[in-house]
Amino acid sequence: MSDILLEVNDLKQYFPIRTGFFKKTPLKAVDGVSFTINKGETLGLVGESGCGKTTVGRSILRLYEPTAGQVFFEGEEVTKSNINSMRKKMQMVFQDPYSSLDPRMTVEDIIGEPLDVHNLYSNKKERREKILELMNYVGLNSEHATRYAHEFSGGQRQRIGIARALAVDPQFIVCDEPVSALDVSIQAQVINMFEELQEKLGVAYLFIAHDLLVVHHISQRIAVMYLGKIVEMADADELNENPLHPYTQSLLSAVPIPDPDIARSRQRIVLEGDVPSPLNMPTGCPFRTRCRYATEQCAQECPSLTDRGNGHMSACFNK
Repeated sequence: MSDILLEVNDLKQYFPIRTGFFKKTPLKAVDGVSFTINKGETLGLVGESGCGKTTVGRSILRLYEPTAGQVFFEGEEVTKSNINSMRKKMQMVFQDPYSSLDPRMTVEDIIGEPLDVHNLYSNKKERREKILELMNYVGLNSEHATRYAHEFSGGQRQRIGIARALAVDPQFIVCDEPVSALDVSIQAQVINMFEELQEKLGVAYLFIAHDLLVVHHISQRIAVMYLGKIVEMADADELNENPLHPYTQSLLSAVPIPDPDIARSRQRIVLEGDVPSPLNMPTGCPFRTRCRYATEQCAQECPSLTDRGNGHMSACFNK
């Protein structure tokens, strides 16, 4: 049997934007993304705001209907007709713990809703036991069950969201920047909890974030996105120590290092210019307008993601 749990092939997500009285232009939020995730693995997806990371996660779960491409889960294609049954296996933890929880529902009802939708209990007693077990998993007390979301801190609200995602016993969870809205001390607790849950339950993650330190800590592999395309993908340590793509090199040079001597000796790679609009993409390589290595070939052709050895993929003609 294959170890591949999720396979994404040439996923595209275009949003029609009105740019004139009778004219609509496609905004290419995700433009031909492909990757696989193995059982029990964490793939980190990083990139600056607006590059299409969240759209990838939402398109996989069909919260957005993809424009083109295929998603396979355990060898079966995810389609409009079977997505409801697939939702038991694939879940999502949303970025904002403040807006992703219904303020009119108690914690018990929020966590119990997936159990109700998929009929995962035979009586009220079993439902209550499952909810308390899930709360215990994520470090919440049983007396929290009757409270409402506004009575909790940001970290506790995110734990409620994680318990809700775990309620259906999924094999795969899209974590959409689950710690970006939290304090740094709480971030560490939530990330450690994700790792413990992975060890206990064997769940696989697509971990979306823009903090490279967080992603490197939790992920086995990392994919770097820029303007709707994956520009580099490799094992976490390999990407950290030997980045090939100029964009990845720039991102890593911006990561703060606590040792002042190393920080002073390191060269910061500052990108020039602004990110182009996805409504008016540059020809050829999407990164060429900000790249110091750009050539005439980069303006005419878009480099494909190719293997540079040991599964280290990079989309660049010059590196």
